[in-house]
Amino acid sequence: MSVHHASVHHARVPVAAGHSLHVAESGDPSGRPYLFLHGWPESWRTWRDVMAAAPPEARVIAVDLPGIGESAGATCGSKRDLASVIHDLVRHLGLDDLTLVGHDAGGMVAYAYLRRYEAARVVIMNTAIPGVAPWDAVVASSAIWHFGLHAVPRLPETLVRGRQAEYFDHFYDVLSVDPSRITPDARAAHVAAYGTEEALTAGFDLYRAFSQDADDNAAPTGTVGTPVLYLRGDGEGGDITTYAEGLRKAGVENLTTATIRDAGHFSQEEQPDQVWARIRSFAEATSG
Repeated sequence: MSVHHASVHHARVPVAAGHSLHVAESGDPSGRPYLFLHGWPESWRTWRDVMAAAPPEARVIAVDLPGIGESAGATCGSKRDLASVIHDLVRHLGLDDLTLVGHDAGGMVAYAYLRRYEAARVVIMNTAIPGVAPWDAVVASSAIWHFGLHAVPRLPETLVRGRQAEYFDHFYDVLSVDPSRITPDARAAHVAAYGTEEALTAGFDLYRAFSQDADDNAAPTGTVGTPVLYLRGDGEGGDITTYAEGLRKAGVENLTTATIRDAGHFSQEEQPDQVWARIRSFAEATSG
């Protein structure tokens, strides 16, 4: 794992009406840009070691999703709406030849972006896409009990408020191959990102929007030729070919898949060097 961390610059960028995004950036401002979107229960901090693995000539940017961490503005969890906010950021920063990377719910946002906006290439990690096979099978699994709980209005906030650390720890410990790789510092940073009632709600709203997301994802019926890389930890479970088939049936024509060795759900924290190597080689292979 990388131990050197290049200096990360932080800024708040005003984007769409009522939204201000916390942006963490390192590398060459004129280099090829990589934009990273986190999932739940995480924050921009989940990408720190991937950013550290990138060479100085790359421009690596991670954000807190709206309402989480230091980003402000509500979206009710809709991935289409979140993609719109991210698109505003991309335009604001002038990110040409963009590699958009999303993990977990951030991968759902990346898919919504893929279907609506231009990106040079998109990486989707460790997630199922609402309405895209094998979504129905994933949701029906008893191992995914939290999808139902998190979608209930107000209840998860009531249960988790003040117990974020204990609750989040369950997911880091159960879903990673080696829970020690999700370090105490990373866990503390993620807990802090959901420290307010508003941030807790923004996180659970990601789940409350799933049925809307599935409807939104069914709307674009055409094909998309943007190069897409789908990554999954080899210890996460699920057959990656099933996910690939679902994406292709949904119209993703130019799809590559790869597994991250010795990693579970939180691949970017469990194996950051491997994740960066996969993303970089994909970007280089699909560049003009």
